[in-house]
Amino acid sequence: MPDLNFRVSGAEPVALAAQPLMALKLEISNIPPAETIHTVNLRAQIQIEAPRRHYSAEEKELLVDLFGTPERWGKTLRAFLWSHASTVVTSFTGATTAELHVPCTFDFNVAATKYFHAVKEGEIPLLLLFSGTVFYVGPQGALQVAPISWNKEARFRFSVQTWREMMDLYYPNSAWLSVRRDVFERLYRYRLQRSFPTWEDTLDSLLAAQEETVAQ
Repeated sequence: MPDLNFRVSGAEPVALAAQPLMALKLEISNIPPAETIHTVNLRAQIQIEAPRRHYSAEEKELLVDLFGTPERWGKTLRAFLWSHASTVVTSFTGATTAELHVPCTFDFNVAATKYFHAVKEGEIPLLLLFSGTVFYVGPQGALQVAPISWNKEARFRFSVQTWREMMDLYYPNSAWLSVRRDVFERLYRYRLQRSFPTWEDTLDSLLAAQEETVAQ
């Protein structure tokens, strides 16, 4: 029966996809190495292991929305889900490589987006939990099926710069913000009443008014 092991060797943005995708480079090996693997339907749950790195004062300030104030982090700083991803690994014997395309979003209602935005430099510790099905050639030459063991996992230090390169590729010099429809309608009327040419001008006006009020 196959015993697959996984290692993440790198990550890079997928260019020109329909949505932002991050390609994680997988190295996959099997024991026994002479066994022929026909296909692997591979799934992965990808977690951000937030407690496994240090944070600057600026990062802590931006992470209040996720974990609360730093004095509470002993209870609130926990690993959390980034995404699920899947791929089909084609036939191999011994070892092979594959790409796991991870769907990403710049929606700031999503916890992972808030986290990636807040972390300014260095690396983000990831934990990949694997599952799926292995189709392999048995001792008598017949095609057999086995599940991937529930304890198969891999850790990877994901560069913050790689995330920023991906978002610059899909959203150059911009960010994506989702709001309730009634809030959007109010904002849209505000823009029309004042004849602002862009949404940036609209938001700049509101922020300037708020800053003026605070300064008084």
